[in-house]
Amino acid sequence: MESSQSVSIIIPCLNERENIPIVLERLEALLVGRKWEAVFVDDDSRDGSLEVLFNLARAKPHVRFIRRIGRRGLSSACLEGMASSVADVFAVMDCDLQHDETILPKIVAAFEADPSLELAVGTRYADEGGGVGEWSKVRIFISRLATNLGSLARKTELSDPMSGFFAIRREVFEQTVRQMTGKGFKILLDMVLSAGRPLKTREFPYEFRTRQHGESKLDIVVGFEYLYLLADKIFGRFVPVSFVVYVLAGLSGLFLHLATLGILFRCVGITFVTAQLTATLVAMVSNFLVNNSVTFRQQRLKGARLLPGLLAYIAICGLGATVNVQASEYLFENQIPWWFAGAAGALVGAVWNYAVSTQIVWTWLPGILRNSPKSK
Repeated sequence: MESSQSVSIIIPCLNERENIPIVLERLEALLVGRKWEAVFVDDDSRDGSLEVLFNLARAKPHVRFIRRIGRRGLSSACLEGMASSVADVFAVMDCDLQHDETILPKIVAAFEADPSLELAVGTRYADEGGGVGEWSKVRIFISRLATNLGSLARKTELSDPMSGFFAIRREVFEQTVRQMTGKGFKILLDMVLSAGRPLKTREFPYEFRTRQHGESKLDIVVGFEYLYLLADKIFGRFVPVSFVVYVLAGLSGLFLHLATLGILFRCVGITFVTAQLTATLVAMVSNFLVNNSVTFRQQRLKGARLLPGLLAYIAICGLGATVNVQASEYLFENQIPWWFAGAAGALVGAVWNYAVSTQIVWTWLPGILRNSPKSK
């Protein structure tokens, strides 16, 4: 007898050619008699994954895939997959075979048995759950630390809020999706923080496996994205977290500027004006690279787009310096203390640089370059 509960299994993937057929074969064996579909969301893989997905989607009515061009990110991929579906329940799992898919029938059955259940989470840290695959001791420590930090902001108690293996009822998705950041890798935590209330949950322990094929997509910047997510949910209502990160990147550039100036002027012996100009350019390049890698990671420029982005950023910051000087000069001439006038000018310049570079360098310019004749 076929189940009345429809389920969409959202599977984000990037260069997982070998794993895709295996994941699908295992799901087909487990979910016999249920109304379900697999929605693969591929971030424009270059390893042949798209051909595999195309052939599977043509041959199997319960397989769909979404191909994303020019954008990446696990959280946003999952959100797009859910938004494309009409199912009652959305399940999320990785395509790397590290999640134990055998608990999925239990998860689906739990939603059928309890209409009030809102969230079911596969956990590595409760009861008989466990395993960390090929993780190093450092990564295990970071995962535990991130779990504890997350408990400071969320209202729903979970033993494994960093889990990427969970299922959520459609109604909860609709209630939270517009409040989510959709950035980074930790979509479960994003959802729980965005809900704004405790969710009725149930946890399902499982053993985390070692990756068999492909490569891990995690890097150190993912850690920054996690902290960004927490900060956005805690402080984002007061000031954009991306602006704070932008300012911090600027401070790192300031230290580099002073170091470069000191070396060139005091040690090398070139003129102050030349040293100052060189230090300014070095700081601008540094700020651009840091912001491109961290602040605007989801829209980051790569390859041939880096140089046009850098030149546009330098031009914007040059105008920002003019705005800075004019604002501080106006305040100083109107009997405002010099230190306040200088700080206010710097703040105005920072806001200008952030607002304009966000729209031009990391929003408008990538679209222009993507649609240019040379890029086709």
